[in-house]
Amino acid sequence: MKSLSFVSSNYNKYLEVQSVLSNYGINVEFASISLNEIQSDSIKNIALDKSERAYREILKPLIVEDDGLFIDRLNGFPGQYSSYIFKTIGNLGILKLLEGSAFRNATFKSVFAFNDGKSSTTFVGETKGKISYKITEGGWGYDPIFIPEGLDVTFGVLQMTNKKSFFSHRTKALNRFVDWYNRLI
Repeated sequence: MKSLSFVSSNYNKYLEVQSVLSNYGINVEFASISLNEIQSDSIKNIALDKSERAYREILKPLIVEDDGLFIDRLNGFPGQYSSYIFKTIGNLGILKLLEGSAFRNATFKSVFAFNDGKSSTTFVGETKGKISYKITEGGWGYDPIFIPEGLDVTFGVLQMTNKKSFFSHRTKALNRFVDWYNRLI
């Protein structure tokens, strides 16, 4: 079985990553490391920088992820600041910012960066959708307020029924990674 590390301080992300990659025979170790992030308008640049910092720390092939929720009505906010914004205003704060707006289109974007100490590369996935009018049960982070395009339930509800991965931005990026990684190994 192939093996690599997933470096993050978010165990929920690890569970999603592990679930997807195990389907491809890839063993993923969780390396719980909190990495400072550079300030950048690009989640791709943030992911690449985190992969370099993480490699210097564990000296093993790894992947890291940076992701964000980009809300059209808010000019892409919270975007690359999604984690911080979630910690400060949460889902309720996002719903308040959109109060009275019928225009609720949003995109969840995920960028995984692989680094083996010699090279690094990125893999992108995104899911278009909209922000709900209320917070639902299930999931974590923005899952309870994000409804994928073509559906009428949130990622939170999909998570409770083990169907989130069929629509997830994270899964899409990981599938691209797996296609590349299997050719590499």
